[in-house]
Amino acid sequence: MSIVRRSSDWPFSIMKSFFEDFWDPFDFTILSFPRMTFPRMDIKEEEKEYIITAEVPGFKKDDINIEIRNDVMTISSEHKEEKEEKKEGYIYKERSHRAFSRSFRIPEGVTAEEVSAKLEDGILTIHIPKKEPEKPKKIEIKD
Repeated sequence: MSIVRRSSDWPFSIMKSFFEDFWDPFDFTILSFPRMTFPRMDIKEEEKEYIITAEVPGFKKDDINIEIRNDVMTISSEHKEEKEEKKEGYIYKERSHRAFSRSFRIPEGVTAEEVSAKLEDGILTIHIPKKEPEKPKKIEIKD
């Protein structure tokens, strides 16, 4: 086992090395790993519903999975693509893999069975209706 000495600018030298390796235009090894993205999401509360909007450009409706289990909503996706071109004298082949998963605890008093979602122009919109508040039931006292 060998001992490696840290330089005087230790945390910064590691970061510098990381970014130099990351941006090296001729080193494509970092591209071989699945790219995990986390789409920007907004959650808005309105009088009768919650609205979640997520930016998911490039994803198709069939790529996205939305599920609710134990009061937790999970929005996830996985998209794989492979492209190959063969022309005179060269072969070009490219693969991409993008995935994300986000989970939110949904508040009490929502109707999970009536959740709806729509994907339009790279924006996923999810509507989560609130339950109608229970009205007090008047109990008549008998003689």
